[in-house]
Amino acid sequence: MAGERSYARITRVDLKRLLAIARLERDDFFSRHKEYAILYRKRVLCTALCGDTALHYINGQTGIARFEVWTFYAEHPEATFPYWHEERYDYGASAKFGRLPEAPEAFKGRPVDLAGRSIDASPMDDPLEALQYYLRRGATPVARRMAEKAVVLLEPEPLVGYVAWPTLVPARPTPIGAI
Repeated sequence: MAGERSYARITRVDLKRLLAIARLERDDFFSRHKEYAILYRKRVLCTALCGDTALHYINGQTGIARFEVWTFYAEHPEATFPYWHEERYDYGASAKFGRLPEAPEAFKGRPVDLAGRSIDASPMDDPLEALQYYLRRGATPVARRMAEKAVVLLEPEPLVGYVAWPTLVPARPTPIGAI
């Protein structure tokens, strides 16, 4: 249907706005779920734009229906980050991206779908390497689905706009005994 996708160029300013929305949602989630705040507030590895929207950032041709933003956490030994945690926020009024016709009536702009995952990493690991390892390994349906498209970093801030996936960087060697 015409008008469902926006083909406007995504800029670094737009990426920073998406990061601000992700941080706002993350703070809200942790304020409502203290048990996860204790485990995960200080284990954020990175936040990324994923899926079709990340592809659009790279090629400018895929189009944007809704923004897909994921936060990745270094897995805590006591519990995984809740897989059920998914939220939808409003990007806000934007003449540039317009409004998705099927968005909730209260939304002024495109929906921003937010989710989180804990991945096999330490808080001290390089976030880019940890994320690429997660995608390359494809051990979960989510990782395999993400690896089919693209991933663009929003956080850590020095890497805003960095294309984390697809990559031509060779895989890390699999540790002996992990096969």
